[in-house]
Amino acid sequence: MKKLFKTALKINELAVNTATNAADWFFRKEILIQSGKTEYEVIAEHLPMRVRYYAPAAATPGASLAEGEIETSTNRQHAVPLVLVPPLGVTTETFDLMPDRSLVKAMVEAGFRVYLVDWGKPERKDGHLGLFDYSHDMMGQALQAVREHSGSRDISLFGWCMGGLLCLLYAGYGHDKHIRNLVTVASPIDLRDGKNIMAVASNTLNVTARFIRKYSEFRLDRINPALFSPPGWMVSLGFKLTAPVASITTYWDLLTRLNDRDFVEQHTTTADYLNNMMLYPGGVLRDFMVRFAVDNKLAQGKVKIGDKFSDLGNITANMLVFAGETDHLVPGSMAKKSLKLVSSKDKSFLLAPGGHMGVILGSQAREHVWAKAADWLRGHSQVEAPLPKTRRPRNTTLKGSTVRKAA
Repeated sequence: MKKLFKTALKINELAVNTATNAADWFFRKEILIQSGKTEYEVIAEHLPMRVRYYAPAAATPGASLAEGEIETSTNRQHAVPLVLVPPLGVTTETFDLMPDRSLVKAMVEAGFRVYLVDWGKPERKDGHLGLFDYSHDMMGQALQAVREHSGSRDISLFGWCMGGLLCLLYAGYGHDKHIRNLVTVASPIDLRDGKNIMAVASNTLNVTARFIRKYSEFRLDRINPALFSPPGWMVSLGFKLTAPVASITTYWDLLTRLNDRDFVEQHTTTADYLNNMMLYPGGVLRDFMVRFAVDNKLAQGKVKIGDKFSDLGNITANMLVFAGETDHLVPGSMAKKSLKLVSSKDKSFLLAPGGHMGVILGSQAREHVWAKAADWLRGHSQVEAPLPKTRRPRNTTLKGSTVRKAA
């Protein structure tokens, strides 16, 4: 009888949890979304771009670490500040997806002074912005703000996908000699390498473009770049197509685990992230199609962006390159190519579990990418530098106007 009573209580608890989670999922999804919880301060603003600063967490030295856990900060922060660069088209919560899956939080706890380049929310009026605007002008403005705030000339860059490519292009211009470390994750270099999705698309576009160039005066460069701007829903669809089966089966997982509050929060947060991508600047997409997909210039290490050349041979920073083991968009050979083109003496390549998104945002990213990147950066950031200006960790702009606190 006692056993039967316990079973009834357990069934009742499961039913209540399932009903509560289902009601919240249908009618109050906003309370389930856990992204953007880490507090930050806006230290610079050059619309649509902003620069965020994540203040150091309280020191917790001496704790024993589980496998894959990142060493927490000591009283002394690592001297070289770390600048995170997300790709375009995704929301600003990319590196702060959930409290237990937050790259910014992990790096702050690892003792780094963390900054993030927030590309903002481009609108149709920003369609003219191209690769030069992002990789040269806005990256330059962002890093200048980081240096002024941190007091350090040397910096470390960490970029995923297009974010890593923007870091490489910026460093390749050759005018900034104080990029100490450069970490890229799933960033494409040779778009015709292999038989993956991007290589097939690039080769197809190249054949078509060569035919058009030979028999007509039509050029993509002459088209209004705003016409190339795909809306957010199209960007979302593109990301989902990198793992189409998972995009469908994940809803079955939700149905079967609806009684698990943590899982429901995780699923809802991830779904909200994937369903709310942003408009992609048409100028960037046009430049990428012409310079990288059609001409594939970066595969030789040098590409003209705007009126300047970005030459990867100019890069001497210490380099660490990651790629996803099951990334069908940017496979390892495509990402690894950058190490053959730079002049860096200290350079490494690592394969990590996951596809194009899973390698940086998945459940194994903390152990196989974040922790390894933190260890590597720690060993390459031992330079004395003054601490950043002390400010209360709240979200404000330089002019003092209040910015919405992280949700």
